[in-house]
Amino acid sequence: MTGNHDLISTVFYLAVFGSFSFVFCKHALHMFQQNRYELYRYTKWLFSKNNLRLSYGFIYAVTVLAIGTLAGRYGELLCLLVTACFAIYLLYAESKRTYIKDLVLTNRVKRQIVFMTVLVILSILAFMNIFKADIIGILMMIVPYLLIYIMALLTAPLEHLVKKRFENEARDIISGMDQIVKIGITGSYGKTSTKNIISDIISDDFYTLITPASYNTPMGITRTIREQLKPIHEVFVCEMGADKKGDISYLMDFVKPRYGVVTSIGPQHLATFHSIENIINEKMQEIEMLPQDGTGFINLDNEYIRNYRIRNTCKVVSVGIDSKDADFVASDVKYTKKGSTFTVVYGGKNYRFSTVLLGKHNITNILLGIAIAVELGIDMKKIVKNVSGVRQVEHRLEVRQINGLTFIDDAFNSNPAGSKMALDVLEMMDGNRVIVTPGMIDLGEKQSEINREFGRYMKDRADYVLLVGRKQTAPIMEGLKDAGFDEEKVLVFDDVKQAFGYVYAHFTPKDTILLENDLPDAFSV
Repeated sequence: MTGNHDLISTVFYLAVFGSFSFVFCKHALHMFQQNRYELYRYTKWLFSKNNLRLSYGFIYAVTVLAIGTLAGRYGELLCLLVTACFAIYLLYAESKRTYIKDLVLTNRVKRQIVFMTVLVILSILAFMNIFKADIIGILMMIVPYLLIYIMALLTAPLEHLVKKRFENEARDIISGMDQIVKIGITGSYGKTSTKNIISDIISDDFYTLITPASYNTPMGITRTIREQLKPIHEVFVCEMGADKKGDISYLMDFVKPRYGVVTSIGPQHLATFHSIENIINEKMQEIEMLPQDGTGFINLDNEYIRNYRIRNTCKVVSVGIDSKDADFVASDVKYTKKGSTFTVVYGGKNYRFSTVLLGKHNITNILLGIAIAVELGIDMKKIVKNVSGVRQVEHRLEVRQINGLTFIDDAFNSNPAGSKMALDVLEMMDGNRVIVTPGMIDLGEKQSEINREFGRYMKDRADYVLLVGRKQTAPIMEGLKDAGFDEEKVLVFDDVKQAFGYVYAHFTPKDTILLENDLPDAFSV
């Protein structure tokens, strides 16, 4: 039925098609959030994946089209009833569905929900005067993903005003705290781990606040300052993220730290940075924009950092494992399932350290923490003690016991350098060495080649390879074949649940399972 509708039929249509489109609206908002509320990233996601859940969408479309064509005068009513049944099923399925990262109901998302609700209602009302129920239902599976663009454009001015007001409040707060020591941390990887390590090493001597989790964007830092930073704090450790030119410069001007740390530089976010040179220049703004009485801390083992010519004349302190000319050098590194031990050479003296953390990059992160602690005047003997108490960082080479099995959980934000170091750690473990991975993402045009190299590097470091996502991991499979890996010990699963089921059924407490990367839902295939 098209044309005019009475109030009752209009409400009925809105209730049925509104409920039916709810899951699609939620999914669209979820993916928009996972793509950082950026239309460019959302568009890339939308047109590069099978995003409309076509398995049941196809069944629904065929069903309502058949009913609309064959059911005659009762076709409209039957289409509505079928749509209502599908809506109930979709709502039930959604309530049972688990996500790697759930939709977070921030105030921004709540505002988006209001706008999306209005747009959906207007869409249904418009369609009622043009199409029959079968066509409306099919459209309401697709339209929510397109309404994101209208919603984003309509809310952009409001979001800009909200963002600016909160940022200005945060700037006023932090600029009024002259006594606080501000430490900025950036890098392609290792930021969060280093931030937590620094906090664990210095917190006995200084009342310290760190940006929580991966709050490394302007809004995340703004929230931290407005909600948590108090006059009682003595040190503020601020993680600074960047996925495009200008991000670090903006955050440095925002926070104005006295100390700056660059953990590493590599081909992360090439899709938005476009070149490794842009990444290098942006990350090194963490050092370039420090005040003259500030101090920069850099990792000389990273070739991009080592070869960069720093133009700032502030003090620069270096750390390294392979770079023996660094100010702080770690050597004699040993790994076990209980952690790592290593010696630090500084000022002509040797200091032996132990930690529960694993991996060469974690040793580098600890070196950066040691260097900062020394700069802040903490005695080296106390630093040795504090390092032994450094806590494992969740999902970053974290040793965990799950259902009696030993896992090395390196599931957060895998990268080319970190994945190799994780495999180096796995190589030193006893029993069967197993890696479960969906591969690496967000690496631009080099993504396939980096994942192929990842597969090649598994040779002799893992005994079994469990790949998650057939399309996503195809380059890894090519690398495994290139390296001559035993293909009978390579298994491919559609999702993580299937892979874990295989792990629990086939491996024992004597074995070690490395979980390398955990793709967000926006990238799962």
